[in-house]
Amino acid sequence: MSTTPRFLLPFIAPGQAQKELFHNEALQVLDVIVAAAVEQPPLATPPTTPAIGDCYIVGASPTGAWSGHAQQVAAFTSGGWRFVAPRDGLNAFVRSSGQVGVYSAGAWVVGTLRGSQVELNGDQVVGPRSGAIANPSGGSTTDTQARSAIGQILTALRGHGLIAP
Repeated sequence: MSTTPRFLLPFIAPGQAQKELFHNEALQVLDVIVAAAVEQPPLATPPTTPAIGDCYIVGASPTGAWSGHAQQVAAFTSGGWRFVAPRDGLNAFVRSSGQVGVYSAGAWVVGTLRGSQVELNGDQVVGPRSGAIANPSGGSTTDTQARSAIGQILTALRGHGLIAP
């Protein structure tokens, strides 16, 4: 095996000449993917004046210098564009929006958080969605119906952890 299985980082072989080239190549890739941060959400066209070190998510239908690198992470270096193919689970902070992008099933999803619950300071504040609450239907005893609807709303809010029990 001459590379790592996930990001194809080159291994240095015993007795290999110019080891620094392989080592530096691995460092370039690691610089792009470790604690990844990109400038904007996926783009189809490379920016006209990128700074060295800027990284971007290449869109699904790239053009220009990015052609043939759909969904990859493009990093601008002193030698031009360098591309890293993402693997499922790669996260990238999107600087322009403050959101996180996650690469999953062949595409980037930006701004969507997935989980089963949200906790703040050890308290669950959002959990699984409960069923819908029926609207009051009117009638002669609206106070009773209103109290019932309010009670259901409070029960649902407690069930989601949005208010204390």
